Amino acid sequence: MPHVPLLGRLSFQEYAVLILGFLFIIVEHVLQIVILFLPKPIITWFYDRSLILFRKLGGTSWERPSEEKRASDQILNARDFGELCGIHGYSFEEHVVLTKDGYLLGLHRLPSKAGQKSAHPGTSTGKPVVYLHHGLLMNSEVWVCLTQAERALPFVLVEQGYDVWLGNNRGNKYSKKSIHHSPSEAKFWDFSIDDFAWHDIPDAIQYILDTTKAKTLSYIGFSQGSAQAFAALSIHPQLNEKVNVFIALAPAMNPAGLAAPLVDGLMKASPTLMFLFFGRKSILSSATMWQSILYPPIFAKLIDSSLLWLFDWKSYNISTHQKIAAYAHLYSFASVKSVVHWFQIMRNAAFHMYDDEVIPPVIRTSVSSYHPARFPTRNIVTPIVLLYGDSDSLVDIRTMLAQLPGHTVAKRLGTYEHLDILWGKKVDIDVIPHVIEALKEHRDGSRANGIGKGI
Repeated sequence: MPHVPLLGRLSFQEYAVLILGFLFIIVEHVLQIVILFLPKPIITWFYDRSLILFRKLGGTSWERPSEEKRASDQILNARDFGELCGIHGYSFEEHVVLTKDGYLLGLHRLPSKAGQKSAHPGTSTGKPVVYLHHGLLMNSEVWVCLTQAERALPFVLVEQGYDVWLGNNRGNKYSKKSIHHSPSEAKFWDFSIDDFAWHDIPDAIQYILDTTKAKTLSYIGFSQGSAQAFAALSIHPQLNEKVNVFIALAPAMNPAGLAAPLVDGLMKASPTLMFLFFGRKSILSSATMWQSILYPPIFAKLIDSSLLWLFDWKSYNISTHQKIAAYAHLYSFASVKSVVHWFQIMRNAAFHMYDDEVIPPVIRTSVSSYHPARFPTRNIVTPIVLLYGDSDSLVDIRTMLAQLPGHTVAKRLGTYEHLDILWGKKVDIDVIPHVIEALKEHRDGSRANGIGKGI
């Protein structure tokens, strides 16, 4: 009998999930192709039918006029970062960074307060510099798609007198170009967290420092944006001298896994199954298709249900209007390889570099002769402040602190889940003040001495 790699390692239920997964992907790809060739009136017809269904199911309460509804509609319909900033009266700058391996990364900058414009764009403002970086499957829009300016961290920081920069990962909406490969080629998408750490983060930081003439900047990362900084700071000792404080929001390093046990077990057993499901380019590229044919509250409900199933996130701290507005800007392109990398990290319970060898767990002995290189995160010198939700299934704070240097400070946010830290109803009260406090403490570039860990 020929050797089948998965045979014997998966249960009947896991095989069922595998088969259903393949069927779902096939159906989705067929729908995507069909919709691609449909004329706009037919797509509009599907959208209108979903609206009628929503109203029949009693969803009209969302449509009642209110100030938040008005703001939500504006954000929902904003096409890009610039239009999102314009809603709240902010001007912005666009910059492009060429990484050492040939990717062009889009950077966004907020140099001046609401209603003002920089007199000399692209030059130093003399203000302290803050750099914000998004999470997995996101882009810089997630920071500015809030229904109130006082809950949007970048806007608050601008008003506090900071020169604010927002980064974008290679491959996403604002960084989908390379001087070597086209996005239609698999080689373009051949990147993981390793590449973000070796190139994207240090190259973006150096560009910002060169432009602003600042000696250091403060780094704020959300979710994978924090993982990329953990990785980059750990392998670039000189980068620690350029970052005066690293604030990690909903920090990600080695999450335990998914709340859906079958999917969690299947992906941990064979992370490279993701390549069979989604190929070797971008993942979930059909998300924009579903968004175009579904009425926004129905699309938001679909996202809510997916987050509940995968991560057990109930999203009680995010208002319905905020969800409808923000979910329209939630997704951006990412490589399948970067998601495979996360499942490798979950499987091995260690924050390590991408494992090219991929040895099945069943043949690994208790004393292994091989394991992928780990990011040496205990070597980070930059002061670290963690802001984590105690209801966030992706954050194991004790395990994380054990892998970080002794000067790390951890602050718990009661009842907060992962996305709540970005879009929660009370982030202006529960989250942003902690960020401002940490920035003021460290923005002069001083190093914290002997700061103990706290939870």
